[in-house]
Formats: sequence, C-alpha cells, structure tokens
Amino acid sequence: MAENNASFVRHELIKEQVPPVSQRGVVKWVSENLISSPFNVIMTLLSLWIIYSIIVNSAPWFINGIWDAKSVRECYDILDGVSGACFAVLKERFPQLIYGFKYPPTEYWRPNTAAVLLLAALAPVLFRKLPQQLLGFSAIYPFLAYWLIWGGTPLVPVIAFLGLEFGMYCFRCFSARSFAFGVVIAVIAASLFWVLGGYLSEANGTFLALEAVPSRDMGGLMLNLLLGTIACSISIPLGVILALGRQSNMPIIKWICVIFIEFIRGVPLITLLFVANVILAFFFPPDTSIDLILRVIIMMTFFNSAYIAEVVRGGLAALPTGQYEAANSLGLDYAQSMRLIILPQALKVSIPGIVNVSVGMLKDTTLVSIISMFDLVGMIRGPILSSTAWNGVYWELFGAAAAIFFVVCFSVSKYSQWLERQLETSNR
Repeated sequence: MAENNASFVRHELIKEQVPPVSQRGVVKWVSENLISSPFNVIMTLLSLWIIYSIIVNSAPWFINGIWDAKSVRECYDILDGVSGACFAVLKERFPQLIYGFKYPPTEYWRPNTAAVLLLAALAPVLFRKLPQQLLGFSAIYPFLAYWLIWGGTPLVPVIAFLGLEFGMYCFRCFSARSFAFGVVIAVIAASLFWVLGGYLSEANGTFLALEAVPSRDMGGLMLNLLLGTIACSISIPLGVILALGRQSNMPIIKWICVIFIEFIRGVPLITLLFVANVILAFFFPPDTSIDLILRVIIMMTFFNSAYIAEVVRGGLAALPTGQYEAANSLGLDYAQSMRLIILPQALKVSIPGIVNVSVGMLKDTTLVSIISMFDLVGMIRGPILSSTAWNGVYWELFGAAAAIFFVVCFSVSKYSQWLERQLETSNR
C-alpha cells in the first residue's frame, strides 16, 4: 500500500481572538507614549504635577466667578476677599465686544444675518459633496453682506455685481481673439457700467434702504472677522497669480511680481497699516474719500498675498518636471496646463502653508487697534478698561478674547487637516 504523504489543509478559518490588553486601547497608548522609557516616565510625572498645580490654583478662580455685577467694585464686595473672577464684565459688555460701541443696537440683526449667511456661502466652497449650484449664492454673498452690514440702498451692490458679470461676459466674447484684448475690453465695459449705474443708485438712494452705518462705527469681533475674511478670500487668488507671475518668462511681469513680493515681505504689517491710515489716501484723486476699512483691507490683502505667493511657489517647485512635460505632450497651452494639471497638484501641497498664513492674518487683524480702530482687542484696551466701572479687569477680558481667537483658528486648522485627508495629499 502506498504511503499517503498529503499535507493536512484546514478548511475553516480560525476564530478571531481579542488582542492582549497590552496591545490595545488605553494601556497600549500609555505604554507607548508615556512610560516607554525612564526619561518619558520622568517627563510624564513632571507634566502631571504641572497640570495638577495649575488646576488646583486656578479652579477656585473660575468656580467663584461672579456673573451678576455692575462694576468691578461690586464684584470685590460680593467675593469678600475670596479669590474669584469678575465675569460680569463679559455679560455686561458683550454687545460692545461683538459689535463695537457705536453700531446701532437696533441693527444688530444685520451682522447676525450676514454671519449666518456666511456659513451658507462657505459651505459649497469648503465641502465638495454639496451641490455645485450653491456656488451661485457664494458669488452673490459678498454683495449681499455689504448691503446688510453697511446699509444704504441695495442698488449699490446690485450694480457692482451686474457690472462684474457684464465685464466677465465681455471677456468671454473677446478673449478668443486675444487674452489681453479680452481683459482690456472687460475692464472698460465694467467701468462704464459702474459709472452709469452710480448715477442710477444716487437718483434712487432711498429704494429699500437700510440705515447707513459708517465704517468708523464698526468694531468688536465683527471688525476682526470682517477684515480677516475679506483679506484672506482675496489674497489667495492674488497670491496664486503672483506666484505664477514670478515664474513667468516675460521679464516685465516677472520683475513686477518679484519686487512686489519681496518689498511686502520685507515690511512689517504694522507699517503697512500706518500707510493705509495716513499715506494711502494721497494716492487717490483729491475729491474721493476712501473708506478706512477699505484702505486697511487693501494693505492686509497685499501683505497676505505676498506670503501666500511664496507658499504656492514652493508647491509649484515641489512638482516633478514630468508633470510639466506631460501637460506639453497632451498639447495643452499654458493656461490649460496650469488649470487642469499643475495648479491642482501644487495647491494640494500648499494647503498647510496657505492655512498657516491665513490663520496668522486672522490673528493679525488685532493690530488695527494701533491705528485707532476698535476691534475686539481695541474695545478691551480702550472703552472698556478706560471706564471707571471696569478698570483693573484684565484676565477675564483678554482671556475671553484669546478663547474666541483660539476657537476660530483651531476650527480652521482642523478643517485644513480634514481637507488634506480628503484630497490624499500624501498619496498623490
């Protein structure tokens, strides 16, 4: 009888077993991150002691906090020598911290509505899965927000929007002949439309008009978000254009972009704000009155766009030359290769840098307090702390301002990380 040498083959799968406790959950994380070496053990114990000391010493200050008081003196009387915060200043001065001290209280619904609509306008831009038809509202929103916040007749933003659309229509009609010719015709057409529309808006200044609010009456957190949102929104496309211009083969365009970027990056933002406050008005015609917020937005946009241009240039330099060669092999022109192949990849790489610059710009909006604009920090340093009722309350006010900026900036940072994962920038 022949010997059977066939190997045994299992026909069923082995039942899954639960990993050991040391290889899963909290135990695994602690063993790998906190006590993996004697040095980590020492640092963990030291960190725990520091955290414990901070909590023990600061907890009574928060727990004993006073929320109902009319002045810092009343807070001290209620505390009666006990350590505690005077949070009553946040409750009493909340409208000033958010809207400034001159914005009409009866019109608070207008910036509130603009803030809610901002979320709706940003949603289709930030999340690709939403219907792209909503981008139409995103395009309309800036003009709608202007009418809500500044007031006046809605004819002004409507004419501005229609003029822009008319210019874009002219560009599409004449750009087939020449790109430069299309741009010139578009600018002329939009300018004529705006001039003629200006006479129409002046003649119908009371049509659906809201109470006009001058820029000098705006302040608080509303001013910070207004400056930061507009400056970042405009500076990103401007930075991309500057980055492409810096790599251009045309010497004039290249050197204009290089000089602009290097000059702006070599000047502190606070200097540019003083230029916006004092000097920039001299560059406009003598009969024109340029709004201070507009001047500040121009300088902040220039400042942010210069840094974004360098971030985008780094993303362009990170792409292998094979991508450019592939675009040329497909017969694409410069505009098509940049729009379809090069820029999508470069911008993916540049997301962390762009977000970093934008977050920095949002925080730098607090510098406008130097030029007597009452933003969130300016409201604290000026009208609130200068009042006799709340003189001496520092930690509560500046801590609240820090918490607000942290929440906003941290949210932007987390979104950028989520976007990186969605675009799979590490596996391109």
